[in-house]
Amino acid sequence: MNNEAQLRLLLLFRLTRTLAAGLISVAFPYYILTELHDTAFTLGVLYTAATIATAAFALVFGYLTDTWSRKGTLLLTGVLLPAGALLAFWSGHLAVLFAAAMLGGFSATGARASGGAGGAGQPPQNAAISDLTTLENRTHYFSLFTFLSGLFGAGGMLLAKVLGGRDAFLVAAIVSAAGIPFILPMKLPRRQQDERLKAQSLKVIGKFSITGAINGFSQGLIIPFLIPFFVIVYHLPRPKMAFYGFLAEILSSFVLLLSPWIERTVGFVKGVAFTRGIGAALLLLLPLTRNLPLALTIYLLTPALRIVVVPAQQTALTAMVHGGETGRALGVNQVARLGGSAGAILFTGYAFGADEIAMPFYAYAAVIVFSLAMYFRLFGARPELRPSEPNLTSNSDGAA
Repeated sequence: MNNEAQLRLLLLFRLTRTLAAGLISVAFPYYILTELHDTAFTLGVLYTAATIATAAFALVFGYLTDTWSRKGTLLLTGVLLPAGALLAFWSGHLAVLFAAAMLGGFSATGARASGGAGGAGQPPQNAAISDLTTLENRTHYFSLFTFLSGLFGAGGMLLAKVLGGRDAFLVAAIVSAAGIPFILPMKLPRRQQDERLKAQSLKVIGKFSITGAINGFSQGLIIPFLIPFFVIVYHLPRPKMAFYGFLAEILSSFVLLLSPWIERTVGFVKGVAFTRGIGAALLLLLPLTRNLPLALTIYLLTPALRIVVVPAQQTALTAMVHGGETGRALGVNQVARLGGSAGAILFTGYAFGADEIAMPFYAYAAVIVFSLAMYFRLFGARPELRPSEPNLTSNSDGAA
């Protein structure tokens, strides 16, 4: 099976997960806040628990991706999201919902396009994409995967117009489980470790972990609470919020196609600075206005600005580490990002519960300024990518 055919199978696996993730991203907060009549703080604690669990899974799966089997790890991660969704459908008790959120990764710390639910599956997926592409076309494929995943995530959010409550979790479980068989025919290469390049890879991983942790903290302050913000402040009903979430996801998906152009023209560091700087400035307006059209405009724009450079970042990370360290690099980066998110989510859940709605938005802007300074300090304005040659064995992951 050639690489393009395997990329198509991996894409189908990912699309089923993002469709389910889009549905969960709307259904879950409404279920907690309006059907169970629980508080924003409880929702924040649920998100925090899911984030910590996802980080732990990502570290384990990143290690298994390099040392055991790309394909086997993909299958393991594929089971977690439908298992979590089934648990949420089975029982509305809070203790069970904690277990469901932790298994399924209902942390809402990222766009559906890049794994807003089931985020522990990112390291093996991105490692597989890295294996099946070259440096020249990798950002194109990362952008394409994320673009199409965003469209399906948007479809899942639109589906929440008609599906809510526990039924939404059953549908999400069925849809995400339907993608698992696509992994079975894949045959992914095994990577050997190269001790000579390990120190170089560790240095790169350390840099991306620092920026990932800061980025995760900023993300945790706001991203999981954008939908709850409109529930609490504007009392938007679920069908309307599902429609606006759909529009935001569509916009985010299409701007991702700009990522290869941004990478070629200014590089990922300047791209991050420009797009996230504008996004932070817009988010500062959100708690300062009670104008719903303006607030919705900001809601539509800021997720797109935040993720537009993500494919170029993924290419930079995979290009700057040795192929045998890719899974661990992606796993450690995911842990850093989600670990940073966990405390921020808890803080915002408390702030929302205490009617201090504006505080997390001000904190977000300050953290973004610091994170952009760290990007320039650690990577420079235009870092040079120095990929090392892949070292493949004759074996492959033909069997999990």
